[in-house]
Amino acid sequence: MTGIDLIIFDCDSVLVDSEIIASEVEAGLLTEAGYPISIEEMSERFSGMTWRDTLLAVEKEASIPLSASLIDKVDAILDVRLARDVKIIEGVRPALMQLTLPHCICSNSTSQRLAMMLGKVGIRDHFGKHIYSARDLGPDRVKPKPDIFLHGAAQFGVDPARVLVIEDSVHGIHGARAAGMRVVGFTGGSHTFAAHADKLTEAGAETVISRMAALPGVIAALAEWSESMTA
Repeated sequence: MTGIDLIIFDCDSVLVDSEIIASEVEAGLLTEAGYPISIEEMSERFSGMTWRDTLLAVEKEASIPLSASLIDKVDAILDVRLARDVKIIEGVRPALMQLTLPHCICSNSTSQRLAMMLGKVGIRDHFGKHIYSARDLGPDRVKPKPDIFLHGAAQFGVDPARVLVIEDSVHGIHGARAAGMRVVGFTGGSHTFAAHADKLTEAGAETVISRMAALPGVIAALAEWSESMTA
């Protein structure tokens, strides 16, 4: 085991409570298109995936041809809803203030949406230039691929094995683990579901927390345990 030199945060439903809004919008559009799905099922099955990849998965499963216009339609509706309704996850500000390690954001959301959401909840300046979107790397390099996590670590010159990722989705955890990083699962977003913690653990999270207030203590404990294992 190794120590921790960098903390990488996912954004959606780790820092801002956005996945529940996305699930509402996307479930509504899929239902209208002939694929009935509840908000809860949307959250459980597709949280952490891009809308494009979600549409591809639905088309493959149900053999329903979905209009390409749905991609633009969901973006337009979701941007309005997020700008109006997104809120910070409870406990994020004090947790960030307690962090002494370098930290950044690695997300599947676009740079524009990240800037809007983080600006609305008042933590954009805290991260400064260290806000990274997988979409900027290329449309085929989003989570669950490890690319964005490796990109984040490279900006700090940190060995991926010494990075701890905070993720709320199975897809995100798979990406972080594929990058060779350690992961703490988070279930404090409004989209959380009954088996959420179990699914994150099965995906590779070392531990799962439901409150952001627990994060600084968990980071310290994991770092101390890692160093004791290599002493």
